[in-house]
Amino acid sequence: MPASTIQTPAVVVDRPRLEANLRRIQAIAAANGVGLRPHIKTHKCIEIARLQLAGGAVGLTCSKPDEAAVFIADGAPSVTVAYPLVEPERPARLMVLAREHRCELRFIVDGEAGVEAIGAAAVREGRETGVFVKIDVGLHRVGLAEDDPRLVPLARRVAGTRHLRFQGLLAHAGHAYGAGNAAGVRGVAREEAAILGRVRERLGAAGVAVAEVSVGSTPTALASDAYDGITEMRPGNYVFLDMTPVRLGLAGLDDVALHVLATIVSINDDMAIIDAGSKVLSSDLGAHGSGAGGYGVAFPDEGPFAAGDGLPVVRLSEEHGFVARRGKALAVGQRLRVVPNHSCPVANLADELIVTAPGAAPEIWRVAARGKVH
Repeated sequence: MPASTIQTPAVVVDRPRLEANLRRIQAIAAANGVGLRPHIKTHKCIEIARLQLAGGAVGLTCSKPDEAAVFIADGAPSVTVAYPLVEPERPARLMVLAREHRCELRFIVDGEAGVEAIGAAAVREGRETGVFVKIDVGLHRVGLAEDDPRLVPLARRVAGTRHLRFQGLLAHAGHAYGAGNAAGVRGVAREEAAILGRVRERLGAAGVAVAEVSVGSTPTALASDAYDGITEMRPGNYVFLDMTPVRLGLAGLDDVALHVLATIVSINDDMAIIDAGSKVLSSDLGAHGSGAGGYGVAFPDEGPFAAGDGLPVVRLSEEHGFVARRGKALAVGQRLRVVPNHSCPVANLADELIVTAPGAAPEIWRVAARGKVH
């Protein structure tokens, strides 16, 4: 299947760029003496997870149990479910699968309900399980603040629950996506490390040893110079990248490995209408409200991603994308490559990724964990 015959709209992955991104973050982890446990919510693809593990990742991070199950069944050696689970049935069924496939499981909690649910599942299945306490380092989504009076009792509760092992602290500085520039992201990473260091000291003074400190976000992985006390990093978006790290000054357009190949189906005075709408590009304006001015940037199908050639996708309907022409001569039937704001939801909307490399026929990699939200 030559690239020119790919039916649009299609989610296309440039394999050399993908592999370069994998090597880049693995090298950062190695240089700073931390384990890399990438979050697969970005790609949900078995082939990419295998590349990550083969390249040196110590395990994988997933969100929901059904998503994790796909990778456990494929042979992942260790999986962290980085989502608060408050019903014992969900961790229990994952524990059964993990036993069958000899996979280490780790969970997170930020309250008593999580400890009760995971503890009940662990007792039911007779399985010792590692549990992190989630720390809120500024995103204010889930997790405990460093001065929360519940923090020490919660860590003690985990450590004292039969079949549970207090694994350590886990954080996600997702607010780094809105930090504005590389210096702002670096500041977020430093504050994250400082908060976790103080929490570790607080727990240590209370007699609770912290074995691991796990952090995760692509911007901080690319920008951070603060790894003191950190044992593990969990970036996800780095495999593909998108317009958000480009705008933050953390990556170049030629680092972005994922784009949406689209065809111009109509033209008016101001807009070129493409066959990729919200059902392909998503309506995401950037991770954690990073605030892009549109829904991606479109480039000609031939040649490099040159900044001066980019045209903003300014509006979406379900099946149509509106690309501002800005005086450019475009034609019906012409193909454009759209770099999205946020590659994670784009991959999740696709059944398959079309993977290309110079001199090779495109490959089809299935998005095996697509829609696994339970």
